[in-house]
Amino acid sequence: MAYTLPEDLIEETFLASTGPGGQNVNKVATACQLRIDVFALGLEPYAFRQLKLLAGSKLTMGGELIVTARNHRTREANRQEARDRVIELIDRAHIRKPRRVATKPSKAAKARRVDAKKGRSTIKKNRGKVSYD
Repeated sequence: MAYTLPEDLIEETFLASTGPGGQNVNKVATACQLRIDVFALGLEPYAFRQLKLLAGSKLTMGGELIVTARNHRTREANRQEARDRVIELIDRAHIRKPRRVATKPSKAAKARRVDAKKGRSTIKKNRGKVSYD
């Protein structure tokens, strides 16, 4: 399920980039910084919580997700990469983890565990200094 970003919520700015491009990097702003208001996306509560975990420092206190792409030489490629990364984050946030069902060990399992502990205890207790009477 590929999430589609609403165009009216996206704010893009282009910055001077580092990396490949030779002297072109000094002249042209090719890095793309994409900002999107996460609150305006209207995500489900579980997806919003998961997105906060996945985004980490990319998510500001004001609920703005900031992604910077600067791996490519062209604006268009960096722009597309930033959008793809945001979509991937949102898609991963929508994946629900199954609820963990708490289980209780059986009496036999508890007994086996205690017996194993007693056995180890006995082995360790019998290790000691040897007396040469």
